[in-house]
Amino acid sequence: QVQLVESGGGSVHSGGSLTLSCAASGRISSINTMGWHRQAPGKERELVAVINNAGSTNYADFAKGRFAISRDNAKKTVYLQMNSLNPSDTAVYYCNADVRFIVNVEGGYFDKNYWGQGTLVTVSS
Repeated sequence: QVQLVESGGGSVHSGGSLTLSCAASGRISSINTMGWHRQAPGKERELVAVINNAGSTNYADFAKGRFAISRDNAKKTVYLQMNSLNPSDTAVYYCNADVRFIVNVEGGYFDKNYWGQGTLVTVSS
């Protein structure tokens, strides 16, 4: 059973910073892409940032220049450093991971996508 456990959410004032963490656990062969999405009240879930296992990153326009995604493959953990937060960043932030499972000695595998339970970030003006 694979679990993604997020931490680091909380309440900050405008201009503040937070760092989110998401640790994967379970019998995982490897993790391909890891990322963060968010869902604000009354809105659809949207992509924030993703990072692949080679370290290449992609950001939503609103995150460019303010947020930084990184990962520690040995710890199976992805981070999201968020700076210059403003009230529009208030949302539940969800971790996402594409996990690879090796199923036989010939290298057969399958991939499965997982979501964390979410961590709330509240930014007040």
